[in-house]
Amino acid sequence: MSAIGPVPVRCVGGILHDQVGRLLLVRRANDPGRGLWSIPGGRVEPGETDSVALVREMREETGLVVRPGALVGHVVRGRYEIHDYTCEVEGGSLQAGDDAAEVRWVDEATFAALALTDGLADTLRGWQMLPRC
Repeated sequence: MSAIGPVPVRCVGGILHDQVGRLLLVRRANDPGRGLWSIPGGRVEPGETDSVALVREMREETGLVVRPGALVGHVVRGRYEIHDYTCEVEGGSLQAGDDAAEVRWVDEATFAALALTDGLADTLRGWQMLPRC
């Protein structure tokens, strides 16, 4: 830890809607947020760009191959600086893996009923990225 505080950990997240407007969420298998639902993503490893990290993390957590899109926004949660991007599916098969205990497409009603990571609903609402059905 330096005199000006800990160095933030750069992370990426993938915001992905299906053709009917459902949002892809994962239930986290590890801390922080174990057991809570969030968008898939994780740490950017040394030497990776955000795009490369996002493709890797989405594949590891969801089984899907994605094409990263635009940066939607970023948030700071503790020591994590998370940059969230839209994504489009290019291939793969949906299945929970790596840090995800479960993965699923959720509609508005399901989203509202899930135990979400802190600030997720408000952040996605502010970015107009909530489920659309």
